Amino acid sequence: MLKPICFPCQRFYRPEKNGFYFIEGMPTGPGIVAPGTSMADRWKPYKLWAGDLWRCHGCDATIIVGTTGGPIAEHFQPDFKEQVERLLAKYQVNDC
Repeated sequence: MLKPICFPCQRFYRPEKNGFYFIEGMPTGPGIVAPGTSMADRWKPYKLWAGDLWRCHGCDATIIVGTTGGPIAEHFQPDFKEQVERLLAKYQVNDC
């Protein structure tokens, strides 16, 4: 398989960290919640995932690829918070 390509830089992304743990967020309540960072306070942890972090050495953009077939843990599981802390998952994707 070909490495991911940075469109603006016309370069391949390079692996930065394998086994990058991150959180998928979900809206905290009803109503329209914008994805991303503009309404970050209206999102809460939903699922714990693992993937690989890749970086473009031209523009320094990063992407996450190679995610697992399913989440490692979900918010309703009793040990969800402990798993997030143990795996040092701090990055949260606010989108659904």
